[in-house]
Amino acid sequence: MRTPVIAANWKMNKTQAAARQFLADFLPRVAGLEGVELIICPPFTALAAVAEGLRGSRVGLGAQNMSEKDPGAYTGEVAGEMLVEAGCRYVILGHSERRHIYGETDQLVGAKVRTAVRHGLIPILCIGETLEEREAGQTDAVNRRQLLAGLEGLTAGEVAGAIIAYEPVWAIGTGKNCDPGEAQRTIAAVRAMVAEAFGADAAARVRIQYGGSVKPGNIGSYMAQPDIDGALVGGASLDPASFAEICAAAR
Repeated sequence: MRTPVIAANWKMNKTQAAARQFLADFLPRVAGLEGVELIICPPFTALAAVAEGLRGSRVGLGAQNMSEKDPGAYTGEVAGEMLVEAGCRYVILGHSERRHIYGETDQLVGAKVRTAVRHGLIPILCIGETLEEREAGQTDAVNRRQLLAGLEGLTAGEVAGAIIAYEPVWAIGTGKNCDPGEAQRTIAAVRAMVAEAFGADAAARVRIQYGGSVKPGNIGSYMAQPDIDGALVGGASLDPASFAEICAAAR
């Protein structure tokens, strides 16, 4: 009942020219692909180029971050209505790099999620534990804290329409992917947390991705798990052939 969703997080990579070249190679590879929702999240500077390149395709456009504020005197920030005007339908929020490098708190991430929903954007809420937290047996506690703060103030229907990305911090960009069985256990626990807080229907409908060193060679083992509904892909999404393989394997 849940359509798989694969999202590319390009992070701070690709100029406008590089983004156009990527799309020229990637889009023909997925033109006939059905049964999976595809999203590309380029840096802000490439949003216009990617929006133009995606026109007429079935691939959606997302941003990598946004402000919790409406337009005003916030130098360097980007407002939700600006993303909507740029053609975005999705926005990644609470990525571990934003939390751990730039100090974004659970409460700030929650405020951003509420603002995104208010503007009609679909939030991709990222949660996940560090290696130290995992080794201390705190994985579920960390995920619960980040999840509930991130979804605070939303209705059950709004939660059902959101996307959650479980990304263990220790697996992001390290080449050390989480064992698929353990990823399933953790994501099933997250789904149970959603059920407890927002009801069984929201839990059954919300899509939960796995993220962390996803590649063409391991995506199938994640998609075989009953509670994993797709992937948030970093490094492997920068190559059009590699990302197309991942997308095709997610059906």
